[in-house]
Amino acid sequence: MQTKTQNGKAGFGSKLGFILAAAGSAVGLGNIWRFPYLAAKYGGGMFLLVYLIFAVTFGFALMTTEIAIGRRTGKSVIQAYSDMNRHFKPLGWLAGAIPVIILPYYCVIGGWVLRYLTTFVSGAGKSAAGDGSYFTNFISHAGTPMLFFGIFIALTAVVVMLGVQKGIEKVSKFMMPLLLVLIVGISIYTLTLPGAIDGLIYYIKPDFSEFSIKTVIAAVGQLFYSMSLAMGIMITYGSYMRKEDSIESSVRQIEVFDTAVAFLAGLIIVPAVFVFSGGDKSALNAGPSLMFITLPNVFHDMVGGQIVGIVFFLLVALAAMTSSISLMETVVSIVEERFHWKRTPSCLIVTGVSFLIGLLSVFGYSIWSDFTIFHMQMLDFFDYISNNIMMPIVALMTCILVGFVVKTTYVENEIEKNERFRSKGLYRIMIKFICPICMLLILFSSLFLTL
Repeated sequence: MQTKTQNGKAGFGSKLGFILAAAGSAVGLGNIWRFPYLAAKYGGGMFLLVYLIFAVTFGFALMTTEIAIGRRTGKSVIQAYSDMNRHFKPLGWLAGAIPVIILPYYCVIGGWVLRYLTTFVSGAGKSAAGDGSYFTNFISHAGTPMLFFGIFIALTAVVVMLGVQKGIEKVSKFMMPLLLVLIVGISIYTLTLPGAIDGLIYYIKPDFSEFSIKTVIAAVGQLFYSMSLAMGIMITYGSYMRKEDSIESSVRQIEVFDTAVAFLAGLIIVPAVFVFSGGDKSALNAGPSLMFITLPNVFHDMVGGQIVGIVFFLLVALAAMTSSISLMETVVSIVEERFHWKRTPSCLIVTGVSFLIGLLSVFGYSIWSDFTIFHMQMLDFFDYISNNIMMPIVALMTCILVGFVVKTTYVENEIEKNERFRSKGLYRIMIKFICPICMLLILFSSLFLTL
């Protein structure tokens, strides 16, 4: 029997289903490739320490807020903000626009991952190694990226079309344990490589001389990627959450799962690259190209690298898929609520529109490669505008709304319907003061230090 929420919407059938689905949303490309290279860039263990502190404070406060808003209103992100305070309806539209922007280019990158997975599965993994020409040739011709982008977004759509319980919850219960097994297995193997312990020490040992305001900004910024914050996802998933389940303990469990995966991804990447670069730390600062250029070279030089490459890109594909599912579900829920359409037509329309928008990112590296916005390719621009500008604004305004307009009791009362809110004091301080300051720092950094 399908579980219904208080508003008659299909909901998650169990607390475990909600936690795994929300953790699946949080665990994505940001954990697998962005977290390790940021950790390497900002002093290894120092970045880990700062990130962990913010995860259990800043991240906890924002995720708790969004899930509580979703469960209390039972609405999609646009209507949820309007129900809280009608003057904040534009904030709902801004938050709802973020997954509309992210979903297409995220699925394009997901298509890249599928391409590399098939390359390693076919036994041609060594062709991906070298000076990066394999990756450049791949994205500079629109045909193959379009094909794999289409496959990835179609797979995402099938899961979303099946619904909350039969699709998202069931797939999450399968994918997330499999993802965890894969990442634990490959991280253990990586640590057995000769010289890997030096990379491990660099990764986990805090170097306080590396601490700076940039470390703080990078760690806080990574929370958005790692925990699916300020993009309507947690509000959407919160609206599917059962009233009898604990919000506070659910958030803590999602945090643990998400942070563990990010940490384990670093255990795979940092020691492996450290070993095969001869201890050259600069190899870890390759940024996004780390996954598609640096790591194939690492796998090529590694004993059993073909198998490791298959497992790694399968892992990344699973992580990308769980996140793309949550992004599409957020957009579909908006369309369903706004136009009163059924799930299947809503999903088909969202998929079609997202595919068309995604072509801009595909063409941005191929037939339109000469066209840039602020010296950025189309995909990079979409990523910048959504993650560096829109998400901090949504988070900042949400803090103002909850902290000073409807007051923190709006969230606290929802949490305390069936439990004592043990972190209430911390929550109030974070939402009213610390989180807004962090958001202003990120916005300042994005607007004046990046462009």
